[in-house]
This record gives sequence, structure tokens and C-alpha cells, in this order.
Amino acid sequence: MIKGLYEAHLPVRNLAKSIEFYKKLELELAYQTDKLAFFWLEKGRSWLGLWETEKAETPYHPSLRHIAFHVSIEDLRNAKDWLETRGVAGRTAFGFSPEQQPLILPNNPHAHAAIYFHDPDGNSLELIAPLRLDVEEEFEIMSLDEWDRKHSQR
Repeated sequence: MIKGLYEAHLPVRNLAKSIEFYKKLELELAYQTDKLAFFWLEKGRSWLGLWETEKAETPYHPSLRHIAFHVSIEDLRNAKDWLETRGVAGRTAFGFSPEQQPLILPNNPHAHAAIYFHDPDGNSLELIAPLRLDVEEEFEIMSLDEWDRKHSQR
């Protein structure tokens, strides 16, 4: 029955400023009103809604004001440069500085690589790529560089 996630929403203080930011991330504007904009993540499959509201002041928590965008591992390896050319700074996550990212999340039995940054309203954004699924292997969180070194020795 369920085929995927069609939409997610974030609160923003200034819709025009947020529209410019998400366009820098190469998302296509799909629909806009005075206080709402939707961007296609995958055209016809999923989109992100931005709502101009005073609720943008709601304190961040991982269950609130967070979106993770699925990318390929190849794109993730270039994500720091890609973000930098768009004027988007990385942020520290799980004790790892932007310079140490992408990092590997040990969600055993899965592993994902991710890089973290904020939008203009402090909403938490993530670029994430699955590395492996359904493989039991305990490990600590590490950088993608460390993961590559560890797995090239096998």
C-alpha cells in the first residue's frame, strides 16, 4: 500500500529568503502562495513544503524541523564542495565537525553516510546515502574516510 513519502514540511521565517536558499540546492519550485512554497524532491513523487510562520522559532529537536535528502554515495563524496560553492556551511553533528564529514551512522544492521547543514531558519538538513543494508556488524560512528580505509583493507 505505502509506496514512499510524498511530502514533508518545515517552518520558515521569511519565505522569499527560504525559496532562494532551496533553489541554491537545485530544487525545483513546484507551487507557491504568499505563505507557502513546495519544492519537488522527485518531480511527481515527493516534495517539500515551506510554511512562513512564527512557529519557525520552535526549538530544534531531531523529531522536529529535520529533513534528510537521499543522495548517491558518489554525490555525497562531493557534497562538501557542492554545498560550499552554493554558500552553504556544514554544521557539527554527533561531535563531528563539518571538516570530518561525511560521517557514517552505525544504525545496525544498516550503515549510512551523511553530511549535515542548516537552512536560513536553523532547520536541520542532511544529505544521506545508504552504504549497506541488513549486515550485522557493530562499529562506532566514524568519518567516511575512516570507513573507506577500514573497508579497503578487507
